[in-house]
Amino acid sequence: MKRIYPLVCLIVLFALPSPAQDASTQLIASIESRRAEYADVARQIWGFAEVGYQEVKSSALLQSELKKAGFTVEAGVAEIPTAFVASYGSGKPVIVILAEYDALPGLSQDTVAEPKSLVERGPGHGCGHHLFGTASVAAAVAVKDWLARSKTKGTIKLMGTPAEEGGSGKVYMVRAGLFKDADAVLHWHPGDDNEANPTTTLANITGKFRFYGLASHAAAAPERGRSALDGVESMNYMVNMMREHVDSDARIHYVITRGGEAPNVVPAFAEVYYYARHQDIGVVRDTWSRIEKAAEGAAMGTGTRVEREVIGGVYNLLPNETLATVMHRNLTKVGGVAYTNEEKAFAEQIRATTGMVKKPLEAAAKIEPFGVPTGAGSGSTDVGDVSWAVPTVGLGTATWVPGTPAHSWQAVASGGRSIGTKGMLVAAKTLALTAYDLFRTPATLEKAKKEFEEKRGADFKYSALLGDRKPALDYRK
Repeated sequence: MKRIYPLVCLIVLFALPSPAQDASTQLIASIESRRAEYADVARQIWGFAEVGYQEVKSSALLQSELKKAGFTVEAGVAEIPTAFVASYGSGKPVIVILAEYDALPGLSQDTVAEPKSLVERGPGHGCGHHLFGTASVAAAVAVKDWLARSKTKGTIKLMGTPAEEGGSGKVYMVRAGLFKDADAVLHWHPGDDNEANPTTTLANITGKFRFYGLASHAAAAPERGRSALDGVESMNYMVNMMREHVDSDARIHYVITRGGEAPNVVPAFAEVYYYARHQDIGVVRDTWSRIEKAAEGAAMGTGTRVEREVIGGVYNLLPNETLATVMHRNLTKVGGVAYTNEEKAFAEQIRATTGMVKKPLEAAAKIEPFGVPTGAGSGSTDVGDVSWAVPTVGLGTATWVPGTPAHSWQAVASGGRSIGTKGMLVAAKTLALTAYDLFRTPATLEKAKKEFEEKRGADFKYSALLGDRKPALDYRK
C-alpha cells in the first residue's frame, strides 16, 4: 500500500480542477442557476416594448436587479433620464459591459408563428434588446460575485445605454466622458447564429427635414397654397436620382413621417426622416451634405421653407482582434443553442415565413469559425463611437430562428420565447467568462490597447457626428 499510495495521491491531484477552471465553472453555473429569473426579466422588458429614450420601466427594472446584487447605480447620466452606470469594486482594471433595452416602433407581435400584433401599430423588440440588456446584467452580476468571492482587485461596470435604434444614446455617453477610465468594453447582440469575429459596421448620420408651406383649399384656391408635401416629395426625388452618383456601398433610406392631414387641404407641414450610411465616416459626411442640399433645392423649387435636425450619428465599429480572440474562445467553450422538439416545430413554422433565406436549424447550435471579415456589416450601432474611445469587443448569439432577419415580426416572436432565452444565456456566459479572463490577464489588456491605438492612429481626435446637440429625447414622439 505504501508504494501505491503516492500514485493514488498524484491521480487525485491531477483530477482536481485548477482554481481558474473552478472559477469559470462557477460563473457559468451561477448564471444558469438564475435562468428562470433572467427569463422573467427579459420577458417583462419584451412586454414593456419601450422605444428610444422612453424606456422608463425597462431601465428601472435592470437598475433594480443590479442594486439587489450589490452594485452602486448612478441614474440619469449624460443628460439622459433612462441611462445609468452601475459599478462594483475598485481600482484597475475597469471592465465595462454594455446593456441596451429599447424597442422598435410598429413591430408589436405575439409569440406565434404568424403575423399577430398585440397592440395595433405598437412597438416591439424586433432587435432583441430585451435580451441584450438582461444578458448583460446577468454577466455583470456573475462577475461581481466572483470579484467579491475571490477578493480580486478591479471594477466591473454595467452601462445602461438607451435609444440605440436611431437615438445614438452611447454617443452622448462617450461625449460625457463616461468611458474615459475603462480598459475594455464588452457587448453583444441578438441574431440568428453564434459568432465572435472582429467585425466592423457602417457609420451613419440620421435626421429629420421639416417643410413648411401655406395651407389652402386644394380645389377652390390651390394657387394660394404652397405644399409642404411637394417639398418632401421633391427632395426625395432628387435624393433618389443621387443614388446613381454616390459610392456603391453607401446606403440612403427614408420614411415620410408626416405628409398632410386631408387630400383637399394643401399641406402646410410635412416631415421626412433620413438615414445615410457608409463604412467610411468621410463618405457619410459628404453624402449627408448632398442630402441637405437636395432639401434646400426642394424648398426653393416649391416655394416652401425647410428646417433640418440631425437626430443621430454613429461611427463604424473599430474591431479589436486581440479581444475578439478571447471572446471567441469563450463562446466556443459555452457552445450554441440546442432546440427541443417543441422549439424545432416552432422554428420550422417560422422558417416557412422567411422567404428565400433557408438557413439550417442546426446553425443555432454551431459556433461560426474565427476570422477577420473583409467588409463591413450592413447595419449601424452607436457601439461604434465607444469602440473609438476604448478597446471594444462583441459577439452575436442565436436568439432567433436561423434565417430570421432583424427588425421583423419573426424576430419579435422568437425573442419572446424560450429560443430567445437560450441564446441570451449563451451571451451572458460568454460575456462573464471574457470579463473574468481580462481581469486575470493584464497582458491581454495591454496588447488590446496597443492594437487599438495603432488602428485608431496617433492623430485621431474624436468628434461626434451629431455635433454638440443635446440628446434627442423626443425623436420617437
